[in-house]
Amino acid sequence: MERAFIVAGLAAALQMMAGAALAESPEAARAREQLEPYRQLPKFQEPGAAFDARACMKGKSILTIPASSAVPFIKTIQDSMVKVAADVGFTIKVWENQGQVTQWVQGFDYAINNKFQLIDLLAGADPRFLEPQVKAAKAAGLMVVAAHLTGYEQPIPGGVTGVVPIDYKRAGALLADWAIWKADGKVDAAVMGVSGVLSTDSMVSGIKEEFAKCPSCKASYINVTIPEMAIKTQTDAQGALTADPGINYMIPIYDVLSQWVVPAVTITGRADKVKIATFNGTPFAVTMVQDGKIEMDIGESLGWIARSILDGYMRRFAGLPDDKELYVPLYIFDKSNAQTAGVPAGYDTGYGNQHVDGYAKLWKLK
Repeated sequence: MERAFIVAGLAAALQMMAGAALAESPEAARAREQLEPYRQLPKFQEPGAAFDARACMKGKSILTIPASSAVPFIKTIQDSMVKVAADVGFTIKVWENQGQVTQWVQGFDYAINNKFQLIDLLAGADPRFLEPQVKAAKAAGLMVVAAHLTGYEQPIPGGVTGVVPIDYKRAGALLADWAIWKADGKVDAAVMGVSGVLSTDSMVSGIKEEFAKCPSCKASYINVTIPEMAIKTQTDAQGALTADPGINYMIPIYDVLSQWVVPAVTITGRADKVKIATFNGTPFAVTMVQDGKIEMDIGESLGWIARSILDGYMRRFAGLPDDKELYVPLYIFDKSNAQTAGVPAGYDTGYGNQHVDGYAKLWKLK
């Protein structure tokens, strides 16, 4: 009798699950399918043939100019780049700044005067505002490369030697897909970006394309500049939430913005109704996923990014074909797996260690 009761209970549960699956809207089902590959632990992909990194980088030096030293995501990548460079045996200097173009210009002057071989414009330091400096650096024999700035579909900006792009458009599409899936095709989103940054254009195009496939979805778009992030983000987020009581998703496209979006949701009393989906996988934001303050963060291993960028640069120095993209997989952190990143989250945890060993072997360090 007891066994029959258990079997009947299981059958009922399975029937309910099947019914729930059938009840899922076509838009939500499609979005879920798009997300599934990015919920699997990423695998290391060799970007090219192995080479002797120590030999090709002997005596070389790189100056890296970030969009802003105040962005934890960027700072952590640069810290990792410095550490990896020390392991290989060359110099990387970080040009600290607060996101002002005049400060980026000073970095170029420093690199030229101190005979660096390459200037790395990282994650938002935009060469379109630096064309005379790019031309002067190249005339002085320096390479100038923009990394983690452009999407695959965007042209090389500002006359730089090259770019190391990532699939920003895909990342944006996945943010929209998450909201569509979780809201069963009935999304009212406020999307927050950073104006004047090429990656914003690529991500927002991906978001808009996905929402266009969802008839019951709508979104508004808000931008702040890099210097304004700490000043305007929370105010603008609160304004959006007040203006539209129906908002059910806040999508800050870079998770650095989440530190101001989360308080805005709390202050407006909407924490139980408004979910947050974001991108980058910065440790503080993944920790907020663990704490339930952010629903989802599409992560990139920051140590993986650092190694992928440097792999491309070292291949240039070695005279090898350079990397045409950042070989960094996207990986979704939500409540089901966020704790794998450490508690609190670490900058290079939760993705496995295959990229650490993979690049060490690729560079003939072991």
